Amino acid sequence: MLVLSAISDWQPVDFVESFKPAGEAILERVDPVLPPREGWHFLPTSAYVYAFAIWTGLPWEIGGRLYPMIADIVLIVLVGKLAGEKREALARFQYAVNPLALMVSTLHAQLEPVSLVFLAGAFVVVRNRRIPFTPRRAVYAGLLMGMALSSKSWPVILIPVLLMCVPDWKNRIRTFVVTGLVPFFFLITMPIGTNTPIERMPEVISIIRGVRPIVGEWGWTAITAGGQWELDATAARIGQVVLYSTLLLVMWLWRKADRLDMVTAMLLAFMVVTPRLGAQYLLWFMPFLIARPTRWMWPAITAVSLWAGAGYIYLTQFETDDAWWAAHIPWAYSSLAVIPFLVLAMPWARRVPGPERPPAAEAEAALIPR
Repeated sequence: MLVLSAISDWQPVDFVESFKPAGEAILERVDPVLPPREGWHFLPTSAYVYAFAIWTGLPWEIGGRLYPMIADIVLIVLVGKLAGEKREALARFQYAVNPLALMVSTLHAQLEPVSLVFLAGAFVVVRNRRIPFTPRRAVYAGLLMGMALSSKSWPVILIPVLLMCVPDWKNRIRTFVVTGLVPFFFLITMPIGTNTPIERMPEVISIIRGVRPIVGEWGWTAITAGGQWELDATAARIGQVVLYSTLLLVMWLWRKADRLDMVTAMLLAFMVVTPRLGAQYLLWFMPFLIARPTRWMWPAITAVSLWAGAGYIYLTQFETDDAWWAAHIPWAYSSLAVIPFLVLAMPWARRVPGPERPPAAEAEAALIPR
C-alpha cells in the first residue's frame, strides 16, 4: 500500500502543502508556523521528524509516510497490551487489518497514529497491574501523554481519564506536571529549534491554539451547510459548547466503568456531536474499541471505513472542482448514516460494574443480531 500511495498521481493536500513545507522550514531554519509559511498549526515536534525524512534524501512520497506507518505498526502491539493476555493476539490482528488505520497512516499519511501510539502507551503504563505503581511509572505516563499532546492537541480531552487510572494523588500530580512539561519544552525551545523570534512567540501560541471553523463535511453541520465545506465560526462555536458538554455528560455516565470503556465512550461521542471532522479523526477510538470490543464494533468499523474510503479513494478521482463538489455533497450527507453505528458501538452495557459479559464475549457476538 505504501508503494501504491507513493506512485499515485493524487497526494493529500496537507501531506504536500503542510507536512513537507514544515520539514523544509526546519532544515532552512525558518519557523514553520508563522507566515508566510502557513498550514502548520502544531508544535514543531513532528516537523523535526519530517525534516529528518527530507534530509535522508528519500522521495517525500515515501519518507513522509514512514513516520505515521512506523507509529501504526507499534500501535498494533500496544492495542494487544491494552486488550490483555486473553485477547492480545486477536486484538493485534484486528487492528493490523483495520482498513481505516491503513488508509489514515499510509494513504493519507496523517499524524493520528503518532499521537495515538503515545496515548495508548500512556494507558499501557498506568494500567499494568503486575508491578506496584511507582513515581517512575507516573513520570513515564506523563512523558507519553505529553508526547501525544505535542503531536496533536486532541488527546488533551483524555488527561482526566489518564489521571483516574493513577492510584494516588501524589503520582497523579507527577503525571499531570510531566504531561504539561513536555509540550512546554517543545514550545520554549522553538527560538533554538526553529529560529522563531522571541518577540513573535505570542503569535505562534495564538496560531497553535486556534481552531479553524471548518464545517459541513460531517454530521449535523452537513445539514446546516448543505453538504458544503465552509468556514462558519458560529456553527463551530455552538458545536464546541455542545461537544464539551457531551464529553462531560459521558464522563459522568461512565464514571463507574473501566477507564478504557470511558475513553471509548468519550471518543465515540466526540464523533457523534462534533461540528468538524476529518476522516482521520475516526481513527481516534479504534485502538480502545478493539482492545475492549462491543457487540456493534464491526458494524461501526465497517461503516466508518466505507465512508472514509469513499472520501480517500472515490472523491480523489475527480479532475474538476465542480465534479468534486457535486460528489462531496452526498458524501457529506451520508455521514448521517454512519453516526447511529457509532452510538450503538459505545459500551453501554459496561457503564457500571456488573455481571455483563466480558469484552471477549461481546466480540464473539459482534456480528450476530439480537
